[in-house]
This record gives sequence, C-alpha cells and structure tokens, in this order.
Amino acid sequence: MSVLPDWPAGTVAILATGGEEPHAIPVSALVRAGPLLVLLGLAHGRESLGRLRRQPRVTLAIVGEQLAVSVDGLARVVREELVEGVAAVAIDVRSVTDHRRPTFEIEAGVRWRWTDADAAGRDAEVQTALSRLAVQARNGDAR
Repeated sequence: MSVLPDWPAGTVAILATGGEEPHAIPVSALVRAGPLLVLLGLAHGRESLGRLRRQPRVTLAIVGEQLAVSVDGLARVVREELVEGVAAVAIDVRSVTDHRRPTFEIEAGVRWRWTDADAAGRDAEVQTALSRLAVQARNGDAR
C-alpha cells in the first residue's frame, strides 16, 4: 500500500516516538489530510510531543474494522495552538505497510467513549480544528 487508507472518525491509533527508549501512546484525534499526510492533535503536556520535536521519526499504528496499517514518517508541529493547550502535528508519510492477511479479519478497532462531558466537548473542538486544518493542507496551506 503506497497511500494512506481512510478510517472512520474516532479511530484510535498508537503513536510511537523515539528516544533512548521507544514510547507509544494511544491517540484519537487524527485525520487523513491527504494520501501521504496525517494530522493529529497532541496536548502540550504529552511526552510524545517533546520527543518528536527532538527526533521527528515516528510510527503510527492504525487498527480498525478491516484495517491494520503502520505508517512511518517524519512528524512536525504545524500549529502550536490548534486549540488551547493542544498542538497540531503533521506526519509526512514515508511508507504505509498493510498488515492484513487472508488468514484473519480485523472485526473492530478499539471501542472507547468519553466519560467526562468537558473532555468530550474539548475532543469535538480538536477534531473540528483538525478537519479544518486538513482542508487547508489539501489546498496547499497547513500553517
């Protein structure tokens, strides 16, 4: 697979960053902004944000219904304040590996929900801002 597949909103992925030891976290605020561009939101306090600033090579594992890919690329902060306290990160995709096999099926991804109304509202705000930024990126301006 040479380009990013589509995935439904709310898909949870695992972002792996480098350093002395690898570091992996679940992320739910991510959008496909183009065939080789992923945008995601990371809270300023996330260790992963500092790690990718120092070492931009990352891997993003996306698993959902009929979907199992790993995305390798270079991450960069494209907007320090996507919304208050959250940075927008672009991953410029270098490779996409499809991990599906004919011997099994992925029936579902991670099922989750917000249990806090304020957190749900904040997530909606981040998702909306990422979607707007994705449109700008498709038009050649992801600043």
